[in-house]
Amino acid sequence: MRKAVVAGILYFAVVFAFAFAIGTVRVLLVAPRLGETLAVLLELPVVLGASWACCGALVTRLTVSPRPGDRMMMGGVAFVVLQAAEALLAIFVFGRSPTVYLAAFTTLAGQLGLAGQIGFALIPLVRRRG
Repeated sequence: MRKAVVAGILYFAVVFAFAFAIGTVRVLLVAPRLGETLAVLLELPVVLGASWACCGALVTRLTVSPRPGDRMMMGGVAFVVLQAAEALLAIFVFGRSPTVYLAAFTTLAGQLGLAGQIGFALIPLVRRRG
């Protein structure tokens, strides 16, 4: 179980860094031209593909057990840390109120993003070794 927790934290860190960079491009370049929803739809497969590759590498390198409980722990830890990081960034770095942050999930783009985050959390459960 310890390996799954460590793998979850590393999984979050690597994918979050990648997604932050891609998200910056989405927000600054793609969304103003194509709209927020289409920009998120273009970003999702790229980030989920990176998540798939990262997960495979981590479960192999850290020899995370293929048991569903361990894999759910890895994905769950990554998801919880991701949600905390996103909320803290939105509130303390980007100056959004908690209400505004949560209201973003009522938009189609926000719901697609959340669906992608849930997919990110489920990848360790279905991903075989890299």
